[in-house]
Amino acid sequence: MDYIDQLLEKIREWARRIVETLFGPEGEPEPELIPIPVRDPQRPQTQRPR
Repeated sequence: MDYIDQLLEKIREWARRIVETLFGPEGEPEPELIPIPVRDPQRPQTQRPR
């Protein structure tokens, strides 16, 4: 039984390597981007009510 467990572990490792080679390594999900306000000198500034 120990031989079978070792064999299955080797097969899992090979499968993981094949998947990483084909699709790239497992990455972390990209963080959600936060919009940052930027002044655009080409657009006129609008007056905000106070």
